[in-house]
Parts: sequence; structure tokens; C-alpha cells
Amino acid sequence: MATYNYLAREASTGKEQRGTVDAASEQAAIASLLNRNMMVVSIEEKSAKKSGAAGGTVPLQDLVVFTRQLATMIDAGLAMVQSLQALAEQTANKVMRDIIKDICTRVEGGDNFSESLKKHPKVFPKLYTAMVDAGEKGGLLAEILDRLATYLENTARLRKKVKSAMMYPTVVTFVAIAITIFLLVKVVPVFGDVFSGFGADLPAPTQYLINLSAFVQQYILFLLVIAGAGGYAWMAYIKTKKGRYFWDKNRIRLPIFGMIAHKICLARFTRTLASLVRSGVPILEVLNIVATTCGNVVMEEAIKSAASDIERGDSISAALAKHPIFPSMIIRMMTAGEQTGKIDAMLEKIADFLDEEIETTLDGLTSLIEPLLIVFLGVVVGGIVICMFLPIFKLGTIVSGK
Repeated sequence: MATYNYLAREASTGKEQRGTVDAASEQAAIASLLNRNMMVVSIEEKSAKKSGAAGGTVPLQDLVVFTRQLATMIDAGLAMVQSLQALAEQTANKVMRDIIKDICTRVEGGDNFSESLKKHPKVFPKLYTAMVDAGEKGGLLAEILDRLATYLENTARLRKKVKSAMMYPTVVTFVAIAITIFLLVKVVPVFGDVFSGFGADLPAPTQYLINLSAFVQQYILFLLVIAGAGGYAWMAYIKTKKGRYFWDKNRIRLPIFGMIAHKICLARFTRTLASLVRSGVPILEVLNIVATTCGNVVMEEAIKSAASDIERGDSISAALAKHPIFPSMIIRMMTAGEQTGKIDAMLEKIADFLDEEIETTLDGLTSLIEPLLIVFLGVVVGGIVICMFLPIFKLGTIVSGK
């Protein structure tokens, strides 16, 4: 991909314009300008600069907006190139704008829309490109893009719900840790210096807290390094194949949070499967894509194993039923969908049901966490305060040395 400087004249007004255009070749650049009703006077490659649209990621919300608007434009009868040009002009995100321009240039040069999307795998995942490819082949691109936008909107809504539910306890936990460290490092030593002048034995809880404060003061940097190294080592471990399998296998067994994580993976699996099946993507390709997007290695291996059974003639529900990670309720509903020939609609209902359960659980969890965190803060801070004031309650005994 190269950048070309051009001098062109508008066909309608005859007004000359100068600018730059990204294209795979000089002929593609000229074709791009002709599609804009501009007659090329001169054009040359800008050798010092290359297109910067080859990489980068964009927020999910920007991808949702792009997909929804493109679906609307295509459905209204606009040509693909015109739609992409309009979207590139109105997109605020620079990375997304450059990517749309690159896709537009490739489409003008003769590439398929789906093939152009595949050049940007960080932005357009396999699910996206597979559905677009099926839509192009079946002549249902606008409908497929609309389904993709709905799928991405549901994904974004669920992700936002999970993040907002976890934000409050995370912030409060960090604040509690920060307050505790501050009290141990700055406040408790002051009381310790005061009490040490009495020359008497302090109550056991107070003495323990003063000892803990002295330890934290002396080794706080070491403790922070250990905590940071431990966190880094854990993150590095779960990025390995063995560590990822260990984490994915055990996190769905955790109380409350494990159930939520399991349902999120199942919802993603069923909604993705429904979207791809409805779009006409071949079933084995569907399962390969779903396996890589479900978000759990254990489920991914189960889906790949089920794909082998389906290739040998088993039904989808029968193949998945061999793996306990898929609940019996989902298997029964899929069986009913296969028998009625409406498995895509049934999968969509399962995904909606799981999303509702996740939201209900998160709402209940948020309501439960708030009082628990308040109690936790009260116990930690209140416990430190009580330990510091115990000697004051026995001030007469401590001062007399008895």
C-alpha cells in the first residue's frame, strides 16, 4: 500500500484539487479518483510515506457503529465504495478511519470486501470475516451486516455490564488496601512511640499491630516487589498453554464468579453459533470459528472434538452432549431445535436466556458485595483503631507499671 499525491479536476465544476490517496497501485489510485467524479491531471507516489492503516486496534463500540451504518447504507442501495468513503469521512477514530480508507482502496482495486477485511485481523475477527464472506456469496450482505451489528451490540452490552459490576468491588478493595498500608506505615508508629514511653506491657492486640507495623515499615518495598513479581509470574503462566488450560478449567469451578464465567462462555458460544449457522457458513467452518472465540480452552477442545464427531455423522447436540462442560438444558434445547429445523432460532433463545441470567446474577452480586465490602472496611479500619485505643482504656494500669 502506497500514498499518492494527485492533482485532479472535478468533473462537474472543473475546479482543481490537490490531495493524497492511498492505493495498492497507481492504477488503483486513478480508479479511486474517477469513482469520485474527478479527472486526474497528474499523480505521483509519495515515496517518503506509506499507509499506516495496516495495524492497530479499535474499541468494540466503534466497530459496532461502523457495521450498523454500513448495513444501513448497503440496504439503502449505496455502492460499497461510496459507503466506505462516507464512513471514512465521518469516523472520529483515526485508526478506524485509516483502516476504512485502506479497505475502500482495496475494494476499488478489485478485492472482495471480505478479503479486504482479512487484512486487518486485529479489528475484524474470523467470525466477522466469515459472516461477511457468506453474505457476499449469498447476496445478503446488508442482512448479514445487520445481524453482525446486533451480535456485536449484545457482546458490548454484556461486556459493559460485567465491567461495571466488577468496578465497584475492585476500587473499594484497592482503597481498603491503601488505607490499611497508610495506617500501618504512618499512623500506628506514632502511637507506638507514645506507648513505648510508658515502659509497661501493652495489650496483646496492640503489641501485635505495632510489631506488624514495624515489619511493614521495614520490608514494604520488598513486599511490593514480591507482590508485583507474583502478579507478573501468574499473568505469564496463564498465557502459556498449560497455564491457560489450568486457569480455564478451574475458574469455572469458583463459587459465584465461576458460574458467571461459565455462562458468559456458553452465551458467547451459542450466540456465535446461531449467527454463523443463520448466515449459511459451512458447519465445520462454523465450529472452528466458534472454538476460537468461545473464550475458554476447555470448551474449545470440547468443540473441536465435537466437530470430529459431526464430521463422522453425529448431530450437533449429540456430539456436544459427550462433553460435561455443556449443560444438559442447552443440549436438550439444541436437540429440539434440530428436530424442528430451527436450531439457529433456538440457539439465539438460549443466548438471550443466558444473558438474562448473567445480568440477574450480576445485579444480585452487586447488591450483595456492597454491604460485604462495607463490613470488610469496618472490620479492617475499626480493628486497627480499637487496637490503638486499647492501651488508652487501661491508661491508669499502664502508667503505674502494674
